[in-house]
Amino acid sequence: MPPVLAVLDAKGKYAGVIARRWIVRSRLDPTTTKVKNLMRSAPKISPNHGISKIAKLMIESGIRQLPVFENEKLLGFVTDEDIIHAAVRQDWGKGKVSSVMTRAPYTIDANRSVGAVLNLFREQGFSHVPVMDAGKIVGIISIHDILERIFQPNERQTTGERMGEKVEVFSIPARGIMNSPVITVDADANLRDAEKKMHDYNISCLAATSSDRLVGIITKLDFLEPISQLETTAPRLTIQFGVKDTRITNDQEAFMMDEFDSFTRKYQEAFQLGTLFVYIKTHGTTNMRGTPLVHCRLQFRTVRGTFVSSGEGWGVETTFRTALDRMDRRLLRSKELLAYNPKYAKDYLRKMGLPEEEL
Repeated sequence: MPPVLAVLDAKGKYAGVIARRWIVRSRLDPTTTKVKNLMRSAPKISPNHGISKIAKLMIESGIRQLPVFENEKLLGFVTDEDIIHAAVRQDWGKGKVSSVMTRAPYTIDANRSVGAVLNLFREQGFSHVPVMDAGKIVGIISIHDILERIFQPNERQTTGERMGEKVEVFSIPARGIMNSPVITVDADANLRDAEKKMHDYNISCLAATSSDRLVGIITKLDFLEPISQLETTAPRLTIQFGVKDTRITNDQEAFMMDEFDSFTRKYQEAFQLGTLFVYIKTHGTTNMRGTPLVHCRLQFRTVRGTFVSSGEGWGVETTFRTALDRMDRRLLRSKELLAYNPKYAKDYLRKMGLPEEEL
């Protein structure tokens, strides 16, 4: 079952791509929905593109399967798995899982409801969450699990007070749909081993542990982000955008770049090299003025560690500024930054409106 198909127009020319997971996530009736409603125009690449460039295009477009063309002829597709596999075969693959994993991930208690899981996904903008019971990881839930087992069940519901009775799906406990047992990887294992385990088990997320304790998670996106930075030579801070279900205008992009320039001037000396990954999507809701409800998630990958923040609000500019302000506060109180220069503690206190003696 291929993960992606090429879509051709009436003249047999390439028009775009359609991925299996888009069909699953759409929750539309596959017997009546047209291909054109779900297809996307994926960036074209050539056989000479480097893996870092391809990884960057995947992040920016939000499409993990890109068509490869030579002289307008479609040769095939490159997927995120292809890029990750190629990268870990290089010296980079000898690095530790801890160098790319998302540390201290959000978790959900096994007895919390599916509704709580969905709210967490919506508020934080990610698609996997570890399930905990008595302080131990007992499972993992992905957005795909909820769509497949709750919204699109393969079998008719046959339990409850009456056969076929509609179940209050949002009240089902997390333990009822989680994947268990959990496939884990040691945080000190190398990236090559982690990639192999993902491939062997056909999964897109691993729980990273240390002494049987959950310390992080690693997803395909956690691989792609640092791969996209491999060709960076100058010690500088950069920004990459990933946009879904919305259009960023030139004015909005200029606003975000201006905000990032101020951010760079503040942290260039401390971090030297790093990338701020900006993921923006809308929820399909607008206010009375027609301004969309936007979710913005930031992931700042640096030589001193990875930092995350998020924001939600009306409009791209307001939401981006909220998320960046939260990132600013996260950095100012981080032990990594304070170890570099204690002056950032004073910056944090000033930002919070507190006297310096309260440090």
